[in-house]
Amino acid sequence: MEKNKSTIAWGLRILVSFLFIISAIAKLYPSPYFAISTFEVKQLYPMGFSPDVAVFFSRTLIGIEMALGLLLLQNHWLKRFIIPATVALLVVFIGHLSYETFVSGNSGNCGCFGELLPMTPVEAIIKNVIAVGLLIYLQKLLPKGSDAPNFWVLTTVLFASILGIFMLAPIQPPAAQFTVSQPTIVPQDTTSVAIDTPDSIAAPVAKAKVDTVATAKVAEAPKEPKKAVSGYANLFPTIDNGKKILCYFVPGCDHCRDAAKELTEMRKANPAMPPLSVIFMNEEADLIPEFFKEAGATYPYQIIEIIPFWNTIGKGKDTPGVKYYWNGNEIKYWWGINNEKFNAGELKSVLKKSYDELKKTNPKL
Repeated sequence: MEKNKSTIAWGLRILVSFLFIISAIAKLYPSPYFAISTFEVKQLYPMGFSPDVAVFFSRTLIGIEMALGLLLLQNHWLKRFIIPATVALLVVFIGHLSYETFVSGNSGNCGCFGELLPMTPVEAIIKNVIAVGLLIYLQKLLPKGSDAPNFWVLTTVLFASILGIFMLAPIQPPAAQFTVSQPTIVPQDTTSVAIDTPDSIAAPVAKAKVDTVATAKVAEAPKEPKKAVSGYANLFPTIDNGKKILCYFVPGCDHCRDAAKELTEMRKANPAMPPLSVIFMNEEADLIPEFFKEAGATYPYQIIEIIPFWNTIGKGKDTPGVKYYWNGNEIKYWWGINNEKFNAGELKSVLKKSYDELKKTNPKL
């Protein structure tokens, strides 16, 4: 009987340990700095963490996950400290995920296994509840007095794990933050507008002539949106002039390459298609030549650092990102690989729409 209990206990320890170790490793995929930076922007920033705090919290949290996974496989303070601490951490995760689900719904990747194994908040809650149940059962299976007494084993594993994460993904000095200002309308030239002045009152004939011209100007509907500032002119000087397409791509991203290929095919079929520019994330930048080769064309591009890239693409957004601009006004934005993903047919359709048609659905234009 005791042998069966011991076998079951070891099975539970290995299972929960595996979950924690895989969770820590997954947050380092596909490369430590990229994965941790993405975790910070997508998971920690929305929770209110500042960039200065997030870089330390993310690495410490992953180190703690790794340490707990390893410490579940040893006997020092296992029953009295390690199991209760692991349960407490899981309860915190469950509480946070429950709140996020209540506020934002069961959508997106909770980040528990990083980008390696995307998981919705509800799926993560179920996984964590099961893990808590297994740990409580493990606590009952372990006999009293089974703990070995050396607390230094705990501290050594903990600090070694945290230090290891900091070494794998060193905190880099703040990159030049590229921020995009909110689009603003450029003031228009108002010199042609008729204004009543003492001279115009004294010369009614001249006034009538000016009023006729002014009325004609007012009656003529504009054929394009007013000039606006997109915020990208420091990267692409002509981005706010006429119709433009701006893309957010990661060089090694297969979905980004597929979107680029679709855009190239569109340009081949329609040479009058608006010029296209690309903002690349500085992750595997050496793959950019290969990216363009697969896309079938080379486009003007700029490379920006990982965290500024995620901030630029927008909160809750993902790659590939494709924006259609007209005179600096954002007309349409496709992003990610789900409901809002890039659709070549939609782009063809929106490019054909006149200013009047677009204004019906977007009064801000």
